[in-house]
Amino acid sequence: MKRRRGFVQMAILHLLGEEPMHGYQIMKELESRSGGLYSASAGTVYPALQELMERDMIDLDPGSDKKTYFMKEKGTERLNEFVDRREGEFWSEWEARWVWQNSEEAVQLKETMDLWEAELRKAIKQARRSSESSSKLINFIKEITERIQRENQ
Repeated sequence: MKRRRGFVQMAILHLLGEEPMHGYQIMKELESRSGGLYSASAGTVYPALQELMERDMIDLDPGSDKKTYFMKEKGTERLNEFVDRREGEFWSEWEARWVWQNSEEAVQLKETMDLWEAELRKAIKQARRSSESSSKLINFIKEITERIQRENQ
């Protein structure tokens, strides 16, 4: 599954909404605001910064000796849209997310999902051999999806 950088991008917009920063400052601040539970990597932060620049939400300060990023009008608008439709304080949610992701439940859920994904791939491979197997697998996946949907209502 492809990881999305949306939550990290929103965190970066929140930081740059406070003050211009360079990449290392951003990484350290993201870690700090997670209570030390999230270790921001260059491989996550710099692509997120690049994407925000490509979307014209942030830019580099040409007068700075370091690559210092600052928020542009479009970034401020996006941040305000996000804030307007959310409840709660962003940084509390940020920290809570990392607390949960480091919990035993999250670790077990990830292990279970990895096992499920491996077994599903095997079942799909076997289902290619007959339309009856494909039908059974489709019905099984639909049934499980409906059960999950009912549980989350």
